[in-house]
Amino acid sequence: MSERNPMDKNTTSRQRALVVGLGISGTASALRLHRAGWDVVVLEKAPERRRGGYFIALFGTGLAAAERLGFADAVPNRYAPEGVSYDVDRTGRRRRGMGYADVFGGSRMVMRGDIEDAAFTALPDEVEIRYSTVPIALDQYLDGVDVEIRDLTTETTTVERFDLVVGADGLRSTVRRLAFEPEQSPIRRLNYMIAVYGLPEPVPGYRSQDGLVMAEAGRSVWVFSFADRPPTVLFSYRTDDVDAEFTRPAIDSLRAAYGPEPTGSTLGWLLDQFEKAPDHLFDSAEQVHLDHWHRGRVVLVGDAAWCLTVYSAMGASTGLAGADLLGTMLERHAHDVPRALQDWEDHLRPFIDHHLGSGVSQRSFFTPGNRAELLLRSGMIRLARLPIAGRLFAKMMTNRSRMKSLDIAAAAA
Repeated sequence: MSERNPMDKNTTSRQRALVVGLGISGTASALRLHRAGWDVVVLEKAPERRRGGYFIALFGTGLAAAERLGFADAVPNRYAPEGVSYDVDRTGRRRRGMGYADVFGGSRMVMRGDIEDAAFTALPDEVEIRYSTVPIALDQYLDGVDVEIRDLTTETTTVERFDLVVGADGLRSTVRRLAFEPEQSPIRRLNYMIAVYGLPEPVPGYRSQDGLVMAEAGRSVWVFSFADRPPTVLFSYRTDDVDAEFTRPAIDSLRAAYGPEPTGSTLGWLLDQFEKAPDHLFDSAEQVHLDHWHRGRVVLVGDAAWCLTVYSAMGASTGLAGADLLGTMLERHAHDVPRALQDWEDHLRPFIDHHLGSGVSQRSFFTPGNRAELLLRSGMIRLARLPIAGRLFAKMMTNRSRMKSLDIAAAAA
């Protein structure tokens, strides 16, 4: 890790925080809490830090938080301005289309690992990171939380006291299960599957900076291009039985979902590359809906609290903003953790609720659920190419993007 940043100062008496998860939200939370004067321990289930990842966008909400956290300049913008986005079909026909940047302007196009690397590098050495380690029990008191921690390598357990526990451990959060135990699962399935992987080379017949979209009723394929590296691919399709999709190899589920029609050369090549890829993500699209994101001295941040899904495009940005705002509220209520968490949630919830809704509404642009949504999407793209309609569309997109650029953390300062 890097040398300690001179901005890292103890501004309060030292309290002890446990952060579970070393992804974007967890790393940002650890960094912000340390800056707020806390001693921080991070638990990560994996034996080492995860690297790489696939395409995501970082909007103004997240960029503002990253700026205050001190690593925004280290996050590259991989956008290829000279690239063209094409709508394609199985027969190989192509026409000028609307890519991600056309619809979601004002974002920084990055790989997930770009943000994680920048945030991790900014962590001071004083932040203790324990790999292959998980919490297995939480016991709350008025003045702290006793956490039973298991080392997965040695299979030993210890109990430690913390003033705050931050669950930043993703959609299927262990902290959420241990601390909240809702009667009904907070996970809501959208009945869509996603599969993501990186290409070793550009799609045959296209430049490396060109993007592709193949949209059909109930299924789509997106090829996201970059200025300085090969593209990544997103398969997204509707299913009536999510569990069944996991009963066979991912490539078999994909081939079934995009059949039985002939694939054609481009889709066939993309499926073949998925099968050859050294790693990939294959999962269901699910959101988290909780009545409360905190309980006592335990708080959930990022996907553990509000998973927005890929369709909202705001997962990384809200994870950073949530971590940044958490530190602000803990500084404001330095000796009243429950009050800080309540104020944090009160301020953040309307913003997150908006994006939970947009994650559902924007899904139809990524993957039309039926023929009617497909026709609506096609009509919108055709209209956007016309001079007057195009200006109206650009204005509509600008208005929509404002909620993606709102500096929610600064608004509470």
